[in-house]
This record gives sequence, structure tokens and C-alpha cells, in this order.
Amino acid sequence: MAHTEFVPGQRWISNTEAELGLGIVVECANRRVEISFPAAGDSRTYATDNAPLSRVCYEPDEQIRNDDGVLITIRERIEHNGCFIYLGVDESSTEMIVPEIHLDSAVHFSKPQERLFAGQIDRHSLFKLRVDTLEHQYRLQKSSAYGLMGARVQLLPHQMYIASELSSRAVPRALLADEVGLGKTIEAGLILHQHWISGRAKRVLVLLPDSLLHQWLVEMLRRFNLVFTLLDEERCLAISESGHENPFDSAQLILAPVSLLSRSELRLEQASSVHWDILVVDEAHHLGWSREVVSHAYQCVEQVASVADGLLLLTATPEQLGPEGHFARLRLLDPARYPDLELFLDEESDYRHLNVLIEALMSEGAPLLKRDAHLQAVLAERLGADTLEHWKGLSEIEQSANLHKMIADLVDRQGTGRVLFRNTRKNIDGFPERVLHTYPLIAPTLFSSEGEEEPALEPLLHPEKRLGETWISSDPRVAWLLEWLKTNKKEKALVICAHAETAIMLEDFLNLRGGVRSTVFHEGMSLVNRDRSAAYFAEQELGAQVLISSEIGSEGRNFQFCHHLVLFDLPLSPDLLEQRIGRLDRIGQHHSVQIHLPYYQHSATEVLMRWYHEGLEAFTRVCSTGDALYHRFAQPLRDAMRHPGERHALQKLLEETQQERQELESELSFGRDRLLEMSSFNAAKADSVISQIHELENGKALQDYAEKLFDRFGIAIQPHGERGLVVHPGEQMLYQLSELPEDGMTLTFSRKEALSREDVEFLSWEHPLLLELMELLTRNDLGNNALGVLKLPALPAGTLLVEAVFTLNLAVPRSLQLARYLPSGYLRVLTGPEGQDLSAVLAHKP
Repeated sequence: MAHTEFVPGQRWISNTEAELGLGIVVECANRRVEISFPAAGDSRTYATDNAPLSRVCYEPDEQIRNDDGVLITIRERIEHNGCFIYLGVDESSTEMIVPEIHLDSAVHFSKPQERLFAGQIDRHSLFKLRVDTLEHQYRLQKSSAYGLMGARVQLLPHQMYIASELSSRAVPRALLADEVGLGKTIEAGLILHQHWISGRAKRVLVLLPDSLLHQWLVEMLRRFNLVFTLLDEERCLAISESGHENPFDSAQLILAPVSLLSRSELRLEQASSVHWDILVVDEAHHLGWSREVVSHAYQCVEQVASVADGLLLLTATPEQLGPEGHFARLRLLDPARYPDLELFLDEESDYRHLNVLIEALMSEGAPLLKRDAHLQAVLAERLGADTLEHWKGLSEIEQSANLHKMIADLVDRQGTGRVLFRNTRKNIDGFPERVLHTYPLIAPTLFSSEGEEEPALEPLLHPEKRLGETWISSDPRVAWLLEWLKTNKKEKALVICAHAETAIMLEDFLNLRGGVRSTVFHEGMSLVNRDRSAAYFAEQELGAQVLISSEIGSEGRNFQFCHHLVLFDLPLSPDLLEQRIGRLDRIGQHHSVQIHLPYYQHSATEVLMRWYHEGLEAFTRVCSTGDALYHRFAQPLRDAMRHPGERHALQKLLEETQQERQELESELSFGRDRLLEMSSFNAAKADSVISQIHELENGKALQDYAEKLFDRFGIAIQPHGERGLVVHPGEQMLYQLSELPEDGMTLTFSRKEALSREDVEFLSWEHPLLLELMELLTRNDLGNNALGVLKLPALPAGTLLVEAVFTLNLAVPRSLQLARYLPSGYLRVLTGPEGQDLSAVLAHKP
């Protein structure tokens, strides 16, 4: 509101010296007006007819400060004797009355028109970058790949389908039961990342076995930029002592072992008192449940699940513990859908009939349905008579196409596809062949256990424990490994052993005495040093030939650029063996995985190797029943390892294991494979999501935009390769950024490089640093006004145009994601000197 009359007590601002702050009219006489500027301790005198001043006038709902520094939200503005009086409330909702003379003089203008009239004008390039940012934000939010493109993962179709399918649901509740090696943790991480980025999940709890805590913590940070807080009993006590009543309420993203809740009623009560947007439970098959006995761990998870909106259960063996165990997990997901075990068992038998029906339709198609009256009756009963009659009236071509829709409806209505996702290796392309190479060695004399009735298994499986401190010079496995590495100098090899001490001594020997380029990887190292070791191993030209890792190398790391795996010893767990092999046996591995196993003849390791190889076939393929078979044969297997000379007992064990494995695998695969195969993967939908991700991240649009953004905020940048940058805080950086470390970071725009170099950050449109900068640029006053010159023959010289860009702020929860349904991310208006709208005539060119 402009005023030509100056009244003492009014507040004005100098258009040419905005840094003076708010001025107060002291006196107006003889066509002169004197303005005092308290913030600058100065005053000015202007001619009233051409004073470069603008009247300061605040509107309701704006926030101001009085001369005591109290923040006040304006509710009403009253004019009295030419001056304004503001009525409002402070932060404690106390009513306040502020005459404008008592406004804080050190004021900061944030609205575009305020800054423009105050002479705080930005460069046109900054205004242009702000509009570009709005367009990028809208384009990203509108994409169905939103929230899925920022993860440091391979774009595998089956993972992307499950993640996009569950992310599209208002509340994700599902059992992720992909076979070992297909990436259930990645799928859960993608779902969490999408819900976190989109604002649909603000509180997440992940419950795990104790052994997986570190793996999840690293995986969520490295792959998804999700910073979880790890809670154990010690950490809970520390948080409570610091004055926080409930440790589970101290962070938004929390990792905790199931044992923390099962061992303490207090922790269980605290976890259950918090509302969780998503609860994730890994290794869910460990939650025991039967008609007679329900484990305490299951009851704990059930109690927390009752206060969680979303629930993701992860297990590679959904039916390993039988129909009861499978029902127990489905019951956690949807108690209303699965209220009773007997009803579920009846449905199970119906699934088997439905599977046979679908198999027949998939193999023979429409001709079978035309001639089989019984099949027609079954479909009419399941889908409705009208559906079948409509199908009969279609042409042959239309019938064939419509049959696929009918099959999809059958799966959706009759199966468990909405809560259960399970892909198997036989249905997923891209896995390599596994080849086992065994090297029998003669055990040293010191290794003998003759005379011991019940020798301990630990030193039998890890000879260095029995051989003593000088084992490195007497263990034939060491000499064999050195010779193998020298013979295969051009081949990289990953060596995994059980203990960090073994890995350290072995690497030291190979490097210093054997002259082999080597590096070590174990739990005693910091995360930074582990990354450096992994990066040194990944370097193709001058990197390490061999990485010696303790068991921690079996968890979460991806070394698929290498295809030689040396098992220096064997773990006493089929699942752990699979994790070791899984570091190399992954989708995208371009060579057969060569597994090398040196072992002592007639030893416990030979017995365990034969049980894995001949009984489980665990070296040559994934054995999904391995854990169940180990529990079944644990005692006879241990007996055989303690007495490796008893060949008859070993042969009997191998035969029984083979028979049990075949029966268990047949039982697991029968009945619902076709239903699960169809409901767990849709190639067309997966390809659509992946195509959108490629479209958004390929080309130089992201890199060009990021470099401009970094430059405008004063972040120092240096090129790093063809598609990388090194960034660190610059001397003139505008803001202190929470996502930019003081020592900077190395970034790459290449997904391929990010997957092979874990010491380099993957900069996508969803990286936290980029999101923070985009939010600062669009939410603050930076670049919200500018002046520019436009040369157009159609416009007379001196024509003034006003371009206004209005952002659309939706007064609804962000979790509804309504922005993706808007026609644009902002509203642009271009006004001519006569008030005409020229928006359609002169478009904004980004």
C-alpha cells in the first residue's frame, strides 16, 4: 500500500539503501521529511515529492518482531491517525498489540515484492535457477519412479517391480520371500527410501537378529542414504540417563535386535507406545508359532505390529517351518484376512487346484477353455458367469488377449499375491554358473586329534587355532594360496575366513613375504578404512590382486567384479556359506563363479564339504532348505566331523540328507509356484519404471544442474573423471549444509561407477545434498526476484512487463502425494503495461 502523506511514527524503507533497515518518520515540514534509521544509527532527509522510500505494511498471517525481539504472528491490522497498529499473538499464544513505531528496525524482507521494492534484487541467472528447480521438483514428483531412483543399486526388474508395487499402496504390508541372493534387503530398502523421500513414512522401526544389525546399518546408509539409529540395551540406558524418557522416541529411523524386546518388558512397552509408519522384520521365519506354543519373540513382534501402519516381513524360506509357520507370518500381516489356521489350510488345498488350472490355461490357452466344459464351470464359479459369457462372445484374437486378464484376475482374487512376493532364481535371468574346485592337502602332524573322544569342533574347522601362533608357517593352506595367487597373477580373488586374526596374519604374510598386492577387510577396521580396502581391491589396473576378509565380508558387500572365491575355511551354517558365495554370485556377474576350497584330507572340513556338496548341493546352486536341513541333521553331522574316519556313518548321513532335501524341495515348490510367479513379477511394469529412471538420470541434465546449484551456493567443485565431482565447503558458502561434510565428498553421476566404488557418493536427483539445496533455494528468498532486459521487435522500447511465478502449496499432508496429479509445479503469469495476460505469447524458457 503506497502513501504520499508522511506522518511521524510511520515506518518506511529506503529503496536505495535497504541495508539501513526500517526507518521512522521523525518530522515532515517544508516539503522535507526526516527519517531516522535506528538499526544503522543514522538518519536521512528527503524531498517529499520524490523520496526513494516505500511504506512498510504487513498483512495478516505474516510474522513480525517487536523492538524487544518477540516473534508475533499478525491477526489484524488497524490504521489510526495515519499509523498502523498490529494485533497478534506470540509463540505462547499470548495476545500482543504492537504500534508500528515499536517494530524491530533490523528487519529482513523475504517476499519477492518486499525485496524488489527494497532494492534487494538478485541476478537473473539465480531467478532462472529457482524456476528450473521448481520444474525439476515437479517432474520428479510426477514420475512413477519417484523415490526409487536415488538408491545405489542395480536396476533389477524383479526388485523394481516389488518396490514400485508396494510403494504405490497407501500402506505397505507384505511378506518379501524372494529366494536367497535375489535381494530382499534391497527391496525393503527401496520401499523405505520411497516412503521416506515422499514423506509417507516419518517413523520406521527395523527389528533384526543380533548378527544382522551391522549389515543393515551399513546397507541402509551406503545404498539408500538412510541414517538409522542403532538401539541396544546399553544405548537405551544412555538415552534414558540423558533425560529422554523413551529411547524409541529419540529418533525417526531405528534399528534394534528382536532380543532387545524379548528380554525386557520395559523395552517392549516403550516400542509399542510409539506409532510406527513402517515396521520391518528380517529373518521372520525365526519367529516361532504353532497351535500349541507361540514364541515370546513372535508375541513381541505381534504387539509392535499392532501399532504400525505398514509391515514388511523378510524371509527366504516362507514355508520352511511348515504351513503353521507360514500362516503365522501371514497372520501378522493381515489378521482379518487370516484369522484361523484351519481356514488357511483349506485355502492351501484350493491354491493347489488353482495352480493346476492356471498351468493348463497358460500352456494350452483359449482352445483348451473352449472345449473343456469343466474348466468353464470352474472359471464361471470363481470369476462369475457374466465374465465367461463375455469371453465367449469375443473374437479369437480378442479371446486370447482377454484370457491373460482372466488369469491375472484369478491370481489377484484367489491367491496371496497382495501380501506375498516370492521370486526364484529359475525365473530370474542373469545368474552365473558356480564351479567348485577342491584341493586336498595333507594335514600337519600338530593338527592330529587322535586320542580325543569328543574333540572340539572350533579348532577342527579352523586349523590355525590348533596349530598355535606359528600356524602361518606350518599350515599347508597358506603355501597353497600363495602358489595359486602367483600362478594366477592376472586374476583377482576374494579370500574369506572366519576370524579377523586369521585374515590379518594371512594378509601380512602374502604382502610382506609373498610379494602379493593384497589388502585386508575385517570388523576391527573403521568404515572408512573398510571402504578404502574395498576400493583398492576394486581398482582394475593398480589395485590389490587379493582381498583377505573375515566373515564380515560375507555381509552386504558386492565384489562381483571378481569371480574367484577362496574359502579358507567353511562356516558351520548353510546360510552363511550362501552369503559368502553370494558376494560374487550375483545378477550381473559376467563369469562363472570359481569356488576354491583347500582342505585337510580326512578332516572335519572334508566331512562338512561333502555334506554341503553331496547332501545339499550348496556349492553349485542355492539351497533354500539348507537351514532346515542343518537343524534336522546337526547332531549326526557334528558326530561325523568329530570322527571323519567313520565312512559308513558319513555315507548314511549323505544319503539321508539327499532324500530329505529332495522331499522338502518338492513340497515347497508344489502347489503355488505359478500363482506366486505371476503375482511377484510383471515384466512390463518393471521395464516401465526402469525406463523412467534411465530417462531421468541419463544425459547431462542432472550434472549441469548440480554444478550450477553448487556454484550458486558457494560450494567449491573440482572435476573427478568424466562424470564425477569433488565438492567441499567454499569460503563464500551461503549456508551451513548438514549434508556436506567439512572435509567434502567425492561424487559420481554414474550408477555403474557408484556400484563398483563404495567410497564415492552416488549423486542422483534424490541425494540428500541435492535435496537440501533444492529445498533451500525454493523455500528461502534466494533468487525470488530479478530484473531483466528483453529485446523483442514487437514491444516498444521501455515497455515494462511483470512476470510472477506462484508456487502451489497444498494444504494437505505430504504423504497424499497430490502434487504428482497437478498439471504443473507452479503457476506463471506475465502481465503487460495495460494489465493484459501475455503468458501464452511469451513463454518462459528454462
